[in-house]
Amino acid sequence: MPGSSSVPPTQWPQGYVSEVKDPGPPKRRAGALVVLTAFLAGALVVGAMFGSYAAGHRNASGGSETESSSSSTPVRSGNALDIHKVLDIIRPSVVTIQTGTPNSVFGGAGSGVIISEDGLILTNAHVVAGASNRITIRFSDGTTASAELVGASAADDIALVKADRTGLSAAALGSSANLLVGDPVVAIGNALNLGGDPSVTSGIVSAKDRSIDDGTTSLDHLIQTDAAINRGNSGGPLVDSDGRVVGINTAIIQGAQNIGFSIAIDSVKALIEELQAGGGDPTAETARLGVATISASSPELDDTTRQQFEITATSGAVVTSVDPSGAASAAGIQQGDVIVEIAGEQVSTSEDATRIVRSHEPGEEVAVVVERRGQRQSISVSLGS
Repeated sequence: MPGSSSVPPTQWPQGYVSEVKDPGPPKRRAGALVVLTAFLAGALVVGAMFGSYAAGHRNASGGSETESSSSSTPVRSGNALDIHKVLDIIRPSVVTIQTGTPNSVFGGAGSGVIISEDGLILTNAHVVAGASNRITIRFSDGTTASAELVGASAADDIALVKADRTGLSAAALGSSANLLVGDPVVAIGNALNLGGDPSVTSGIVSAKDRSIDDGTTSLDHLIQTDAAINRGNSGGPLVDSDGRVVGINTAIIQGAQNIGFSIAIDSVKALIEELQAGGGDPTAETARLGVATISASSPELDDTTRQQFEITATSGAVVTSVDPSGAASAAGIQQGDVIVEIAGEQVSTSEDATRIVRSHEPGEEVAVVVERRGQRQSISVSLGS
C-alpha cells in the first residue's frame, strides 16, 4: 500500500459500512485518508496484504445530480448493451497504475482512464496516496511509462496524473445526470492486479445519488451498480452502452453482494480543471504563502469588514488570517490586505491566489502586490512549503 511502513501491520482494521442513504444538499468537508479493508475497491497490496485509502465527500459544483434514485425512477427501454462494442471503444483508454518501486512488496496497483492524448489520466486519490512520483502506467498495448502526480483531492477521492507519453487514446466523458436507473453499464479495470487484459464486468445502474458512511469515512453522490467491482478496480471507468465514462469506480461494501459504487462523472469534471490549475491537496513539494483568503467580490465579505480594513478593491483575494509561522507573516503581509498580484500575475479571486502560488516552488522569491487601506504596495515573499 502506498505509504506503508517497511514492516507490514499484523492486523488490518475491519471496514464496515453502517448506512447507505440518500444525501442531503452537497456539502464541503475536509477528508483524511484512512485505512479500510473491503470498503474501497482500492490499491491492491502485493504480498497478500490488502488495504485501501478513502476520503470524503463530493463537491457538486461540476455536476447536477438531480434525478431521484428511488424505485419510481423510470427505466430507459431499448439501448441494448453490446459489450464487445463498448470494449472496442474504451479498452485503449484504460490503464493500470502501479505505485512504489518496481517489484516492491509494499507497492500498490489500481486503475485509471486516459482523458487527454498527451497523457492526463484520471484515477482515485487513494490509488496514488503516498506514491510521491513513483508511479508507473501500463497501457492497453502492454507498454509502460512513468507518470507524475498533477494533483489530488483526498476529500473527493479523485486524482489526476500525467504519463510521459503522447498520442494516446482519450476516453469520451459522458453525463451521469442523463443516466436512469436500469441503464446498462460496464466496469473495467485492473481487478486484483491480475495483469494482462483488464477485467470486464457488466450490470445496470441500481441507484443514483447514493451516500455511504462507515462512521469515519463518507462518500456522496455515487452511482450504485451491480457490475462487480473488486480491489484493483479503483480509478477505472464505469461506462455506458456507448462507451462513454459516466463514473470512476471507487468503493464496495464488505459482505454485500452485487453492490458497487462509482463517483458520478458530472461531479468530477469541474474538479479536473481545478487540479490542472494547481488546486487539490498540498504536498511537501507545494509552495505555500501561509494565508487564508476570501474573494473580494464574495457576498460573504460584509460591509462591516470592508469598513474595518478600509477595503476599496472589488477584485482580488482578501487576507482573512495569517499563519504566524508562514511566509506571508515573515514578509509583513497582514489581515485585511487585498492580494491583487503575485509574481506579475493578476489575482481576481481567492482561487487565483492559490493557483498562482502553487505554480511556483517552495523557497522561490515572488513579488506580492497588496492593497492595504486603499494604498498599493509590493512585498517580496520567500514562499514556504
